[in-house]
Amino acid sequence: MILIVDDQRENILPLKKILELHGLQSDSAESGEEALLKILKKSYSLIILDVQMPGMDGFEVAEALSGSNRTKDIPVLFLSAINKEKKYIFKGYETGAVDYVTKPVDPDLLILKVKTFLKLYEQKNELRNIRDLLSKEVEIRKEAQENLEIKVAERTSELTQKNEELEMRNHELQQFSWVVSHDLKEPLRKIEMFTKILQERYLVEDEKATDYSNRTIRAAGRMSRLITDLLDYSRLSSNVVPEMVDLNRVVQEIITDFDFRVEQKKAVINVCDLPVVPGVPSQLRQVFQNLIGNSLKFSKPDVAPQIDVSYDRTGQKSFTAPADPEGQYCRITVKDNGIGFDEIYLDKIFVIFQSLNDRNQYEGTGIGLAIAKKITDKHNGLITASSKKGEGASFKVLLPLHNIN
Repeated sequence: MILIVDDQRENILPLKKILELHGLQSDSAESGEEALLKILKKSYSLIILDVQMPGMDGFEVAEALSGSNRTKDIPVLFLSAINKEKKYIFKGYETGAVDYVTKPVDPDLLILKVKTFLKLYEQKNELRNIRDLLSKEVEIRKEAQENLEIKVAERTSELTQKNEELEMRNHELQQFSWVVSHDLKEPLRKIEMFTKILQERYLVEDEKATDYSNRTIRAAGRMSRLITDLLDYSRLSSNVVPEMVDLNRVVQEIITDFDFRVEQKKAVINVCDLPVVPGVPSQLRQVFQNLIGNSLKFSKPDVAPQIDVSYDRTGQKSFTAPADPEGQYCRITVKDNGIGFDEIYLDKIFVIFQSLNDRNQYEGTGIGLAIAKKITDKHNGLITASSKKGEGASFKVLLPLHNIN
């Protein structure tokens, strides 16, 4: 059951209808106080919460929920048409919300988010129930330890393995939630950016306006494919069938997507002829999107970024192995002339949520390179970097040219 909280009934009715069309049951409350009373009496799997309401506003409701052991795990999705400034969005996340969506919102995108958060909430509850069952079973086994030492030892080994599997699944769910909140926003940013350009610069139809509209549609399509692939990737038991991926096409699409930023910074991007490798297209696209995007982001002030993408082949799965024109691995380098970093932090940059730079100056969540590393690992590859502070950075990705079991 989903609870919709909004002081305007005309906002509640369309939402209830959208959810109903997708087979999702919903309840409603027209104030923060009414919502809290209903939450005390009923169990909800998701709360869609308006920000600005008379009396108790959305932030206060979210804080009250996060302060209770019974309700702190219920996912809260803020939906606001007025409070669109960053300070309100940041406050929404600080109060414990899983997402903050501003109106107008695409109904299909809203349903996708709702279903995703509902699935995560259900899986989290399942994990909690399994842990409780396992914990009880361990206690029972301990009570019988004197007479069943051998059997208890065997069972403990099985329970340890199950706990490790559960921890791994839980870790994947956490990773996935951050993928949803980070990497899926790039296509959304494209939609918003081109829509604003169309609104502000082109009042009548012309070729440029049509071109921007087409790009927006393509970006939305890529987002849909990305969601599908990431849902598969987030499940440990899923087997995503690889296909041959032309990295030339992947990199050129990325450069096209970044063309506004490239033009804005007067960047120069040189790309050599790249190989075709086995893999999942959307995942490999994420790797190089993060690397090229970082090169553009972490450029020096008043210095045009120069990015060189090159590759060679090697016969060994090693960055230090000599070049071999007949080798079974490709070693791709993305080099820039940006601000660089101190190599003593090399291990840190590939850890989730880690960032070496001031996030007020350089936008980001500190997850991009962690995702890039995870994807290269999944593709039986490697990723590393070399740099000196103030002298640019060089990221290397090593991938097999053929499927290797």
